[in-house]
Amino acid sequence: MFQFKENQRVTRKYFQSGPLQLSYLDYGGEGSNVLLMLHGHMGDAKTFSELAPRLKGWRVLSLDQRGHGWSDHPSDRDYTRESYLQDIYRFIQSELHGQQVTILGHSLGGANAYQFAAKYPELVQALVIEDIGVIINSDMSFTETLPNHAGSLKQLRDLLTKSGVKSMDYFMESIFEDETGWGFRTDLRGITTSVQHINGDWWKDWMTSICPSLLIHGGKSFVLDKDQAELMAERRANTKLAHFEGCGHGVHLDDPEGYYVTVAAFLEEVLAQR
Repeated sequence: MFQFKENQRVTRKYFQSGPLQLSYLDYGGEGSNVLLMLHGHMGDAKTFSELAPRLKGWRVLSLDQRGHGWSDHPSDRDYTRESYLQDIYRFIQSELHGQQVTILGHSLGGANAYQFAAKYPELVQALVIEDIGVIINSDMSFTETLPNHAGSLKQLRDLLTKSGVKSMDYFMESIFEDETGWGFRTDLRGITTSVQHINGDWWKDWMTSICPSLLIHGGKSFVLDKDQAELMAERRANTKLAHFEGCGHGVHLDDPEGYYVTVAAFLEEVLAQR
């Protein structure tokens, strides 16, 4: 075990998903309700480390999705939609014995969350979707130009800046140091493949599930525009929209307190409906 802060004990665990060993963090927590957190591209299970211990009445788990964090990188760059969803399914079956979960997902994790709910509605209690739409057209090809290692942290930051990264703090979460320098835990050469698979029109998946959902939108987001966010909330039943005017794509980073208050209030409503 290790600690992020006083009295917050977190356990790193592993499970098998097909040929891959995947990692996750168990933040513990009270109650029988499970909140599963899914990060975005270049993130990892620690993305929500400030939020997780504050959520009362939930056992909080956070997954390193394939190719990220401490999870294996698929040698064949298998980042299809189906493979991401099967990872979540196998996690729930092997680690939670098929227990229903609420899923909070950012960006890639958000798309994985609502698509998983469409395919396995019996396993999903509620959704929190942060700043990802149903018409996705992303480009992260710049990751192919990033080096596996840099001599210093400053050099790596400078390379990210020159690549046009708009949310430095978010991308810095994937960085680690070893004896050769500073690098990324993320499978940099697989990101473009993953993005190619997530791009598309996913209205059908969004509309299929009917569980309570909270859609969080950053007013300065470069991924999800306000019109699409409002249409998503309008067209899907049982969906609330929370708009953060001054935030970008990473609302949980730009306004952590407002994000916590909004998510916690929604989760309290979910518990009250049980």
